[in-house]
Amino acid sequence: MRSELEPKAFEDTWGRLTVDQFKQSPPGSTLTSLLLSIYKHLYDHFGPQHWWPAETPFEVIVGAILTQNVSWRNVERALANLKERGLLTPESLAQVPEEELGELLRPAGYFRGKARKIKAFLAHLFTQHQGQLERLLNQPADQLREELLGLWGIGPETADSIVLYAAGQPSFVVDAYTLRIFSRLGLLPAGTRYQEARDFFQKHLPPDGTLFNEYHALLVALGKDYCRKRRPRCNDCPLQRAGHCRAAQEGLFATAGSALVHPD
Repeated sequence: MRSELEPKAFEDTWGRLTVDQFKQSPPGSTLTSLLLSIYKHLYDHFGPQHWWPAETPFEVIVGAILTQNVSWRNVERALANLKERGLLTPESLAQVPEEELGELLRPAGYFRGKARKIKAFLAHLFTQHQGQLERLLNQPADQLREELLGLWGIGPETADSIVLYAAGQPSFVVDAYTLRIFSRLGLLPAGTRYQEARDFFQKHLPPDGTLFNEYHALLVALGKDYCRKRRPRCNDCPLQRAGHCRAAQEGLFATAGSALVHPD
């Protein structure tokens, strides 16, 4: 299940990486040192992001489904509807008719389809795990991810979000920000597909759920505030100032990067 780290506990793990810790990477893992250096610069600039904003693992799962193709602000409004009615548990939400659920989810967009997806997840949870969320989430990460990908309406990004943020297990989440940033850094080619990008991080980072959690959240912060799709703020970017951005160095930032080939 998801670990609940206090700020100091987080600082004692991945918040205080040093050059010496970079050197402790597996032999020959230059990319590991580079990725941890990028992480360190982002963490020093933005600080801990405390993501995912949820009170329970089940709220994470519902939010992961709702955030498909919409901004988080819309998701918050739909989650507020569920919270006001005391429906953010598997047992209570399973009792809500699909049409009624869809109306509650309307602020999140594509509300009918998302209601069907949540109902499909709940049907699986109660059929295969007797409604016990802990039983589902306590599986090994690869097994849990494979099971989630077998459900209608759950693609790779949603599955990885559930494995990482609800179960607290190391499954790196890739999104449009991730691909844009790392193509501009020169570490991923434009047009990289989801699984290829995920494999890159899974291979070259220590398999730590806390690290993956914070790394992904920091990339979102960078993508929103600096490494924007249009008119990126390269001169103020912490990675550009640290000498990590190849696109900025070569004067290509106006056209660098591409949209994520997204399977969800």
